[in-house]
Amino acid sequence: MSAQASSAANIEEPFSIKKILAPLAAIIIGIFMVVLDGTAVNVAIPGLMKEFGSTFQVVGWTVTGYALAQAAAIPLSGWLSDRFGAKQVFLISVFLFTVGSLLCALSTSVEMLITFRILQGLGGGMVLPIAMAFTYRLSPPDKVGQVMGMMGIPILLAPALGPVLAGWLIESVSWKWLFLINIPIGVVGILLGIRTLPRIERKAVAALDRLGFILAPLAFAGLSYGVSEGANGWTSAKTITGIAVGAIALILFVAAELRHKEPLLELRVFRSSDFTRGIIVQWISQIALFGTMFLVPVFLQNAHGKGPLDTGLIMLPQAIAAGVFMPIGGKLYDKIGARPLVFIGMLLVTVAAFILSKVDADSSMLMIMGPLTLLGAGMGLSMMPLNTHLMQSAPRELVGRVTSLTNAAQQVMTSFAVAGLSTILAKRVTAHVAEGKEQLDAYATGFGDTFLILTFIAVFGAVLGLMLRRPAKVEGAENAQPEMMMHMG
Repeated sequence: MSAQASSAANIEEPFSIKKILAPLAAIIIGIFMVVLDGTAVNVAIPGLMKEFGSTFQVVGWTVTGYALAQAAAIPLSGWLSDRFGAKQVFLISVFLFTVGSLLCALSTSVEMLITFRILQGLGGGMVLPIAMAFTYRLSPPDKVGQVMGMMGIPILLAPALGPVLAGWLIESVSWKWLFLINIPIGVVGILLGIRTLPRIERKAVAALDRLGFILAPLAFAGLSYGVSEGANGWTSAKTITGIAVGAIALILFVAAELRHKEPLLELRVFRSSDFTRGIIVQWISQIALFGTMFLVPVFLQNAHGKGPLDTGLIMLPQAIAAGVFMPIGGKLYDKIGARPLVFIGMLLVTVAAFILSKVDADSSMLMIMGPLTLLGAGMGLSMMPLNTHLMQSAPRELVGRVTSLTNAAQQVMTSFAVAGLSTILAKRVTAHVAEGKEQLDAYATGFGDTFLILTFIAVFGAVLGLMLRRPAKVEGAENAQPEMMMHMG
């Protein structure tokens, strides 16, 4: 009898997702809020311009500031989790995001809104990487794929629902509800997390790279500010000051990181030419995706007179196409590698940008929704193969540091996309008005000019995609993979 009892005790109870459903729910709530807010605000830009009597470039900083704050927070997430505990840092991050949402809703000026969006971004930037690492710890080794797949649900759904939900809230109530809706959701997530998230052991950590922590945000914010001020003249004092301060800080940051034993961002991975080509393609795709998601809602509302809800619905095919093609790209990668998938994906992005460069105030919605669908398909097809390629092409001893670099860089590119493309649009519209065109025609033509420039950038990305080589599989890449973030919106 005792032998039978011992044998029965040794039989492992089969894993059930129900056992970790409560902590997963807390994690999913945090992810969903952060990703949703990344796309929802784009639809509100025209309304915010009217609300605060401000310009396109200034209101654009509600998006740029949010992205830069996330970029600053992402590299800190791992260090803070090891130092203070993943549970505590995750809950504080969700709390910061929730408080930031409340303050955004209470904003009475565009400057206040930008400031509180930065607070949101600081909290939101740490939520995703910690959530992915948490999920990896909760999962049995042979069930990681199944559980991580559940994490993909909010990452795919939120960008699709964000513009639609935002449009409905703006039309039905007020833009303030874009942020107020986060408060009850955030409170539920925090309470659920306090009760259900397990405590993970703290680890001994190296001293924080304080110089890198100061210089990185200064460099990227300075450059973004200088580029956005370029709309008022590339020789203006604000433009030159922003670019000069950003460039000097960037040079000092690179020098400091290359000398530091435990840098904030591991820049030595750029010694791999395969990694460098791959991350440049990733940057280009990020500029194309977020530039489009920022510009198209403004164009639809200003040039076509669409309401926020209609705008959100028109943007929906892009996110759906990305969700459909992402698993296809992942499956094909194992068979054919990254190069053909990235090339085809960037080719679709190029075609989409070129078609959008031809739209005007009289274009049908099909001519806008069609290229948006192509853009989503191209991004979905190439995103996971490109992420995996970056992991496998990094030097073996640095593979564990790649995720924070790529994720932070994606957010920086988002800020550059918004700042740069909005500046180009403003300059082109001003030029066409000076030529004697009506305001509406000038805006539509300027929109086309901006997307034509984006087309050439995407072509360069496609060419680089052809130059990607299939790297040897790197030991440890699988362990780093779960911390990757998929920026779809």
